Amino acid sequence: MLNQVSPYIWAIVATWIAAHLVKYIIAIIRGTQLNFTKQVFISGGMPSSHTATSVALWMVILLIDGPLSGLFGMATLFVLIVAHDAVRVRRSSGEQGAALLQVMKETKSKAAVPRVSRGHTLPEVIVGAIFGALSGVVVFLATT
Repeated sequence: MLNQVSPYIWAIVATWIAAHLVKYIIAIIRGTQLNFTKQVFISGGMPSSHTATSVALWMVILLIDGPLSGLFGMATLFVLIVAHDAVRVRRSSGEQGAALLQVMKETKSKAAVPRVSRGHTLPEVIVGAIFGALSGVVVFLATT
């Protein structure tokens, strides 16, 4: 069964599911009351599932295609963009969104309340990268 699907696809799907399950478990441990469906699609939190998934794919590409392949070079760029976006761009826009919500609350604005995505902290991205690297190795070993 595992050999009938590309290890690249396995890395993506398995890591995404596992990272979101870990997020859900962490939320339960912290006492956060969550809807499972919402938690599966939530943005932010520990670990970064975007980083974990992209690093898992990067690891599988490294192990299958090698560090000199063009595909590995592209995957490296992809991981760097995803991690930078999670920590800098999405985190910043999340902080701006929170500030906007505060202003709306203080001014009793009647405007529609926007959805705020908080992005990730650096530790969430680092843990996501470690989780993804380990997941990629597991997928590689399970599919080869």
